[in-house]
Amino acid sequence: MGQQRQIADQIVAVVNDHIILKSDVDQRVHEFMQQSREAAFDERMWYYVLESMIDNYVLVEKAKIDSIIISDSEVDRILNQRIEELVRQVGSEQELERAFGQSLVEIKAEYSEQFRQDLLVNRVRQQKISRINITRPEVVAFFNSIPTDSLPVIPESVSLSQITVIPPPLADARDQTRELAAQLRDSIIHHGVSLEDLARRYSDGPTASQGGGLPMVSATDLLPEYAAAAAALQPGEISEVVNTPQGFHIIRLNERQGQNISTHHILISVSEEELDEDYAIDKLTAIRDSIMHQGKSFANMARTHSDDRNTAPAGGRLINPQTGQRLIPVNELDPSLYRTVLLLDEPGDISSPRSYQYGEDSKRAFRIVKLNERVEEHRANLDQDYQLIRNFALQQKSQEMLAEWVMNLRDEMFVEYRIPVPDYDPMDLPDPLSPDAPVDQDSDMYQGTN
Repeated sequence: MGQQRQIADQIVAVVNDHIILKSDVDQRVHEFMQQSREAAFDERMWYYVLESMIDNYVLVEKAKIDSIIISDSEVDRILNQRIEELVRQVGSEQELERAFGQSLVEIKAEYSEQFRQDLLVNRVRQQKISRINITRPEVVAFFNSIPTDSLPVIPESVSLSQITVIPPPLADARDQTRELAAQLRDSIIHHGVSLEDLARRYSDGPTASQGGGLPMVSATDLLPEYAAAAAALQPGEISEVVNTPQGFHIIRLNERQGQNISTHHILISVSEEELDEDYAIDKLTAIRDSIMHQGKSFANMARTHSDDRNTAPAGGRLINPQTGQRLIPVNELDPSLYRTVLLLDEPGDISSPRSYQYGEDSKRAFRIVKLNERVEEHRANLDQDYQLIRNFALQQKSQEMLAEWVMNLRDEMFVEYRIPVPDYDPMDLPDPLSPDAPVDQDSDMYQGTN
């Protein structure tokens, strides 16, 4: 993509009405080689990419049969998110346009249908995988098939819970911040100043450089205060100054589609140097004393008092983001959490309040951490690591069943090779693509602009 094909090209495969050109396969292999610089080209890789593209078109056809549809708003949301990530990586929209040799409008137009197809393929895969389960005897058989000397060593891991308090702004700083937000709103309402221009100059939001624009998203994905204020607007209207944990917002509703909304906003946040840190430390100290000396439940106190919306409903329990499990390898803890855990000796120990960077915008916050469990380094076994082993076994079973299912789907469709294809066992082919990714990851649009 992004390159003009040579006039002379060759059709290498056909899936129903879909044509796969040799240049398409060449381009994807080339992009993979650029992204994975340590990989050496293998002829089998070319054929693997071809087979992967055939499988994707087979699943696109299956989606048609099952009436699976990806909405325009979903494509726009994912595409806009990816463009925002790329803009952050390269520094500006202008740099991104230079890297691609296209305007943002042209980039979106070129990749929109590819994103739709990739989302469609992933939706079909996930629907199939969601119906695959595994029994305990299957897990035991999987484990027993692994030679003892090949069993992985499980690193030292811990189970943790936390209670977080975000320090509020000092009273004077908060009043000054709200006043600035009110003045900016007045400039928009009464003096016709562009919200986008003010966002670029004053906003502390992550999309400030883009004029404060947020793509079409579900209202449930936004801060409740932000979503409620935006929902009360008509398209084109400007909100009052809206107070959220991030600071003060001025919001313009652009468009509403059911529960999804598109907005522009200006965020004025209170400087971290003007936060009431003593309040957070004192509150956490009192909570810790209540747990340790008055028999209060850490989980209940987390649900009631923690400002971390991700962990509070689960009683403050932290989850391994890679596996979704409660045990987290010590060597994978972020530095501030690692330093805190070093001071906890026994299960049940609770740290004193310590500061850390919280949330996507890295706000300064304070927390107390409880050590629930510590598991020393050991070789994998069914007693201690059943859930982890089950995940691996289910993943292998799902991949095998998915591959067999797709091969059977091929028999229901018109699939024709227009070139000789070596008799490779698919299991022996290198896997440069990730079938579990939410979108196909074979292009500069997904991986960067090397």
